[in-house]
Formats: sequence, structure tokens, C-alpha cells
Amino acid sequence: MAHLAVLGLGAMGSRMAQRLLTAGYTVTVWNRNPARVRELEEHGALPAPSPAAAVENVEGAFSVLRDDEASRSVWLDPEVGALSALRPDAWAVESSTLSVDWVRTLAAAAASQGRAFVDAPVLGSRPQAEAGQLVHLLGGSDAAVARVTPILAELGHAQHHAGPAGCGAALKLLANTLFGIQVAAVAELITHSRTLGLDAGNAMAQLAETVILSPAAKAAAGLMLADQHDPMFPVELVAKDFAYAIGDRSASLPVSSAAAEVFREAISAGLGRSHLTVVERLYGDKRPEAQ
Repeated sequence: MAHLAVLGLGAMGSRMAQRLLTAGYTVTVWNRNPARVRELEEHGALPAPSPAAAVENVEGAFSVLRDDEASRSVWLDPEVGALSALRPDAWAVESSTLSVDWVRTLAAAAASQGRAFVDAPVLGSRPQAEAGQLVHLLGGSDAAVARVTPILAELGHAQHHAGPAGCGAALKLLANTLFGIQVAAVAELITHSRTLGLDAGNAMAQLAETVILSPAAKAAAGLMLADQHDPMFPVELVAKDFAYAIGDRSASLPVSSAAAEVFREAISAGLGRSHLTVVERLYGDKRPEAQ
């Protein structure tokens, strides 16, 4: 079995590393917080003191990080960056949700050093990561994608090749934007249904019987009605993804920009670390300032 590295052991990275360990791979791990490393050591992971040290002699490396800044540091730091420390025949997979511009910059850096690179952000959250049911959105050359697909199949049930490097990142931002728009709309309409004299629970249940309410929106509505917002996809990360998706194009993306403002408002209200469905509290008598 291959020797792999996982850089970044947050909610998703730690579960992906565990899946690879369970599948029989040798896995070296690195994380800024060493407590996460120790947890995986108990399951057979090999610890590393830096990204560069983690990728020495591995056949491939994954990173699952918070944002562009973290990715830039992990891959390209002049002293401990992973990219230049990879073997010439090793591959690099960036599974974080990042801006398209940065992913293309990173891909160009990998190409200049002769390393195979694929951007492979995922659709799914903690339960899907644990069950190996993620969906990968891939950007890269046909050859690079072919190399990494067998490993990705250990982590997810579907891999979609969107195009050259950066296309996986672009498709992921579209997906998260569409999801965020749906959640913001459902949050608003739950309260509005009550002003129209409807029982909100019944209204959502009846809409869910039609093709109008998507499965994702249905699940979000259920969490809102139950007021359950455990942070599988925190508001602060949703806002980050909207910022990457919109960039300086807000004038041509009015619906996306309006939804982005909802999540910024939630952060201002102190809800940034809760699941994105918590934006329902911004409406009606649940508004934070009314509490």
C-alpha cells in the first residue's frame, strides 16, 4: 500500500486521514495543533513536525486547510513548505475550498517543479467523510487525475473531472454559493410563512413533497425548525467561500451578493461558529438583539 501524507487535520482532514489508515495505507500527518496529530497517532498515523517533513518519501500528499493563506503557507513556505519537499514523482492534491486564482497559482508552482497536481475539493461534511461518501470535484490534467483517482475512491463515492487545474475549485465555489443561497432563502421564508398565517413546519413538509424544495434545502429547513445548529459547516466558512466566489464581481452577482450579506450579518451577530442554518435566527422573534 502507498505511503501518503495528510496536511491539516480539521473536521474533514482528520476523517480523511482515518479513512486512509483504515484502508491500510501508511499515513504521515501534520497539523498546526499537535493535539489532532496525537489523536491519529493512536490509530497508527506517523507524526511529522512540519509539512515538508510530512511529505518526505511519500507517494502523494493531501492538504485540507481553512483558506488561501493556510494553503500558501503549507505548500510554499520557503523553509517548511511541502511542495518543494515532495519527491519528483509524487503527486499533490489540494482538497481545501479555496479561491480559483490561488489554486491556479499553486498549480503553476507545482508544474514549474515538475510535480503532478490536482485540486480536489469535496462535497459533503463530517458524516460523509467518515463513511467514505464524499464527492470530489477535480481540476487537473487527465494524467494527474488518473493517478489520484484510485486513492480518492477510498474517500468518496464519486469523482467528477471538471477540467484543467482550478476547475475543481471553481465548481466547488459554485456549489457552496448555490447551497448558501438556498439556506438563506429558506431561513427567510420560514419566518415569512408564519406572517402569512401558515404553520412553518407543515409548510416546509408540504413543499418538500414537491420538486421545488431541494434535498439540501429540505435538510436545512429541518435543522432550522428544530433550532439545531451543530457546526458541520460554520457560518464563518460559508462567508469565506462567498467572498472567494464573488470576488470583485458583486455588481454582476446580485443574488449571490445578497445571500453573502446574510452570512456576514450572522457573523456580526456572534453566530459565526454555528452551522450555516443558524441564519434563521436573524429573522422574527429569534433575532439575536431580541434575546
